[in-house]
Amino acid sequence: METRYWHTLVALLCGGALVVSGIIAFSPSPNVAASQPRASTVQFTNAPTVDGALSGQPFVPIAKRAKASVVNISSIKKAKQEGQRFQSPFFDDPFFRRFFGEEFERRMPAPREFQQQGLGSGVIVTSDGYIITNNHVVEGADELNVSLPDKQTFKAKIIGTDPKTDVAVIKIDASNLPALPWGDASQLEVGEMVLAVGNPFGLSQTVTMGIISAIGRANVGIVDYEDFIQTDAAINPGNSGGALVNLKGELIGINTAIFSQSGGYMGIGFAIPSTMAKSVMQSLTKHGKVIRGWIGLSIQDVTPDLAKEFGAIETKGALVGDVMDDSPASKAKLERGDIITIYNATPVRDSNHLRGLVADTPPGTTVHVSVLRDKQTLALNITIGELPKELAKASRDGSGKGEHALAGITVENVRQSGRSKASSGVVVTDIEPESPAERAGLQKGDVIREINRKPVKDLKDFERLTSQLSSRSSVLILLNRGNSAIFLSISGEH
Repeated sequence: METRYWHTLVALLCGGALVVSGIIAFSPSPNVAASQPRASTVQFTNAPTVDGALSGQPFVPIAKRAKASVVNISSIKKAKQEGQRFQSPFFDDPFFRRFFGEEFERRMPAPREFQQQGLGSGVIVTSDGYIITNNHVVEGADELNVSLPDKQTFKAKIIGTDPKTDVAVIKIDASNLPALPWGDASQLEVGEMVLAVGNPFGLSQTVTMGIISAIGRANVGIVDYEDFIQTDAAINPGNSGGALVNLKGELIGINTAIFSQSGGYMGIGFAIPSTMAKSVMQSLTKHGKVIRGWIGLSIQDVTPDLAKEFGAIETKGALVGDVMDDSPASKAKLERGDIITIYNATPVRDSNHLRGLVADTPPGTTVHVSVLRDKQTLALNITIGELPKELAKASRDGSGKGEHALAGITVENVRQSGRSKASSGVVVTDIEPESPAERAGLQKGDVIREINRKPVKDLKDFERLTSQLSSRSSVLILLNRGNSAIFLSISGEH
């Protein structure tokens, strides 16, 4: 119950308030306490500033540098609203429509066009006008306007977007802009002080202070690739795409989402780490898309019980559940039951951490990994491949069509995965926590053979059959788990 509640609340992204015909779609009041100068309660002695000088006001030069590089982004999306068909319920009656139908239809008002406007933030990262922000700030926009701190306004074009990390890159035609230098988010420590800079509720150039509350936050349910920085620096709607900076004045995160019951600041905010954001940006600007690394493993977290079974001293690392045929991992001689503890000199925290590390590695790169096998540590080399395109996800699209019993699971072709002796079907590679499928007992590695007594040979069959599912209907699936064939009934959302 607690997990389900968490995912419900965290779904509120902190992008700018959506305005439709002058009405704000959500309008939580700014948190008054968050706007107070919290730094005044802390005594600093000889605190270093961004310029290396000593001052009793350590945040002033940092804030000045960050504010100069944080912009306001206004997105405009054009839409059409159909005219109301009937002004009176009488016109729904066939008797009245027989007399008034054609003439009435000719007199009905034509669809009118209106604009949806959103507000968010962005960070200048190159002097020639490249700006990094969130995908949800610019998604679906027909027009983007960027306002600089000096009130100059520019039209912007989208260079590329990546919904899987919620990163987007846009460009304005300008030069000699104050770019914020990149910091290394991998070196962050819990307790480190940070500043969040953005435009909450349309209030431009707002700076708040806090600490790093946690690092490596995953399984939050916001995007596919999660390795969030958690901070208590006040982040509110409109801060999306803004900067999280360290006390060196470096960009160490892109503010993305908040955990909130009210829609406003509650002390828990999330930022995309600079290492991930920079990697995504480089791929988007160079290739026009994000090219992700892939090694072909099914992995899971190491629990205390599993650590005992596999002879591990601690629960860190990622346990290999399966190795795909002809994959980079297979060629590197990784085996089922291996625990990957170090990836390219980086200690692996858990399966999500490893997944992100691999995704950020350019294909063709050879990396060194340490694995624990039969209580022995082995060193292996893996040449990273490119993530295959043959993946499908039964996602929750918000329209109601995605809210069926199989929503929230990710599958791929059995033949492509090499995970089963079955000649057809789709294998489950991921399941959203607290989804109907997870509650019913569906597991990663299960091979779905039938949906409602209809055969599933491949991804096309899976996509076709799931598209026909209603939101409340139960689904009967036949699956292979190990050497067993199992029927599983999954109830729809209610």
